[in-house]
Amino acid sequence: MPAMAQQNYKTDSATIKNMYDNALTSYESYENLRYLTKNIGARLSGSPQAAAAVEWSRQVMEKMGLDRVYLQEVMVPYWVRGDKEIGRIINSKLVGSQDVNILALGGSVGTGENGLSAEVVEVKSFEELEKLGKKKVKGKIVFFNRPFDNTQVITGAAYGGAVDQRGGGPVAAAKLGAVGVVVRSMTNDIQDVPHTGGTRYEEGVEKIPAAAISTRGAEQLSKLLANDPNLKFYMRMTCETLPDVLSYNVIGEIKGTEKPDEIIVVGGHLDSWDIGEGAHDDGTGCVQSIEVLRLFKEMGIKPKRTIRAVMFMNEENGLRGGRKYAEVAKSKGEKHIAAIESDAGGFTPRGFGIDGNDGQYAQVLTWKPLLAPYGLHDLTRGGGGADIGPLKGQGTVALIGFRPDSQRYFDYHHTEIDTFEQVNRREMQLGAASMAALVYLISEYGLDGNGAKAAK
Repeated sequence: MPAMAQQNYKTDSATIKNMYDNALTSYESYENLRYLTKNIGARLSGSPQAAAAVEWSRQVMEKMGLDRVYLQEVMVPYWVRGDKEIGRIINSKLVGSQDVNILALGGSVGTGENGLSAEVVEVKSFEELEKLGKKKVKGKIVFFNRPFDNTQVITGAAYGGAVDQRGGGPVAAAKLGAVGVVVRSMTNDIQDVPHTGGTRYEEGVEKIPAAAISTRGAEQLSKLLANDPNLKFYMRMTCETLPDVLSYNVIGEIKGTEKPDEIIVVGGHLDSWDIGEGAHDDGTGCVQSIEVLRLFKEMGIKPKRTIRAVMFMNEENGLRGGRKYAEVAKSKGEKHIAAIESDAGGFTPRGFGIDGNDGQYAQVLTWKPLLAPYGLHDLTRGGGGADIGPLKGQGTVALIGFRPDSQRYFDYHHTEIDTFEQVNRREMQLGAASMAALVYLISEYGLDGNGAKAAK
């Protein structure tokens, strides 16, 4: 190893070790999460709680003495859930009437005050639905019951293989004359907790009510239908969409000392669904991103390139914050070299997914000797995140997704049990330090595929 490279490696290794030491002995980020989840709580875009989260995160970063903290205006949708939903299996030959746990899907229309009851037709794919045709679907509630593929080791892949029925199910069913939709919750666990999430409607297609049913409820409904295909399902939801509301992305910044025009973003989304506390999704991503800046400030590290922590608004039901950030960046001609998003929970770090060119990916791999001692072995192609996705194509920015262990994430995702108590401080802080380590290396060496001195 050349002398300069050896010296860089030792210096970088020591800096990263100090980052982890600091993070693992600090409680500040964990207490930030406690306040965000317990004092503010669920933060759906447009809600008073989302507005409170904006002001809270602005104040937290201002107190850190960053070079700049500012708000970026964005208009966001405002959907409200209304009364607690009612889901009920009725007229079953085996159980009679029985309540099951459901949640309206985000953006769904309501059923009206009296609710909706109809016979149920079960499908596991859009192809199966199409084969049934209007004759067998019209006037019925379509029950989408495709489970996660539990042979997938990375649970995000299983989610990707099932979530289309939540997003596109109501439109596909409505086109065939269905009056409502019930979708199996997006989790690999069998539990009584329903998982909400966004759905979409299409211009010119009737909007029909859509709800998620818990996986245990889905299993029961499926078994009862097999014995009694004429049973009915009752659902009552009073959700509605109100006019758009002015909200904000919240941005904190440390200016680079040598190349301030080259920007590294680290971020999470400040909004959450309107149930639970939005702890893993995505309170941890937000406080980890703020923690990255705190580590640089407290340790006196002056980054060569500008680092921004961005609290994106409206990832859950519109992505307007991510789009607005990219739109402003493009209009100003800003040069982003990397964007790192944490939106997969605050679990034990495993690595990063890199959506960049061959040279950028190869450069990140040269840093593996510095990252692997902290469990960051999975440095794979493909990654990024929803909020940073709109930056793609603006120059040669690399989009990087922080990847913690995925096995427990979908137990809590979009549920009432996504609470502060489910987050382990040490795991979350390991994630923050991992993000800070990668940000530090990118700041020192750039990310154009040529800055590999540190680990040659």
